[in-house]
Amino acid sequence: MKLLRKILFPIVPIYFFVTWLRNKLYDWKIKKSTSYSLPVVCVGNLSVGGTGKTPMIEYLIRLLKDNNKVAILSRGYKRKTEGFQLADVSATAESIGDEPFQFYSKFKNDVLVAVDSDRRNGIENLNEKQPNIILLDDAFQHRKVKAGLNILLTTYDNPYFKDMVLPTGNLREPQQGAKRADIIVVTKCPETLNASEKVEIIKQIDPKPHQQVFFSSIAYSNTLFSATKSKVLDSLESFTLVTGIANAMPLVNFLNEKQLSFNHLNFKDHYDFTKDNIADLEKKDLIITTEKDFMRLKQYDTLSEKLFYLPITVNIDNPKKFNKIITDFIKH
Repeated sequence: MKLLRKILFPIVPIYFFVTWLRNKLYDWKIKKSTSYSLPVVCVGNLSVGGTGKTPMIEYLIRLLKDNNKVAILSRGYKRKTEGFQLADVSATAESIGDEPFQFYSKFKNDVLVAVDSDRRNGIENLNEKQPNIILLDDAFQHRKVKAGLNILLTTYDNPYFKDMVLPTGNLREPQQGAKRADIIVVTKCPETLNASEKVEIIKQIDPKPHQQVFFSSIAYSNTLFSATKSKVLDSLESFTLVTGIANAMPLVNFLNEKQLSFNHLNFKDHYDFTKDNIADLEKKDLIITTEKDFMRLKQYDTLSEKLFYLPITVNIDNPKKFNKIITDFIKH
């Protein structure tokens, strides 16, 4: 794959120009962006997956749900339905996508969860439910909608300012797209990240006057959950780790640091598990997976007694300041 990406390098200037021109057409108002009086917060990235959008959305849900009627609008990547879909008791990972189904499963009594590849149409439909804030999941490049607040995520290990556009790099658009962000969060930082390292990263980001930079890290639970019970992670002797996410290395490193014994089955992001995959998993004694993968695997009754997921949360380095920016935006 890396070799193929290098071979495709001549396409990089073409991709760069096309995405640059598209953004300029919106900047010059030749293409129309729709604004809303309702507070709309966009959480996205410049790169293709793996920056921590799902735990960030969940962080915002927990921050806002007690005092607001929150709605989440996602594309519903790899779902088997079309158009606008509002999650209800019949929702599955196949009908709305694994990440939206995760939001609905965890917060269905607190938030509205909807999917629509046309974000404008999705917002218009959600407005009928009268939320007072909409969180757009992975919509930074969806410029038909002008969000009131844009949160851009980039990982510590592979920040956008050290990357290039597809197909050789991982960026969906040129680096200068970051200027549209109001908040830039460097995600998946090591807990040992010190102040001088943060200063150096901020220098490389070179934020505009309107931008605030934050740093976040992943916190893994020590409790595993199945559909009906829980286990303590440290008590496990051996297990099979199953991942279908963009970057499983932080999880693998965490489990290795705990000196746990496991075999890792690594699949591509949003992987559709086949009958053969499930038949193979049925032979395993204990399966640990991510919460997102659990949403796709829990439908198989033959795995129910052996399938557990490990929850994660986000820790932000200056939560009071970060939270205040979000809540002040909603108020004003």
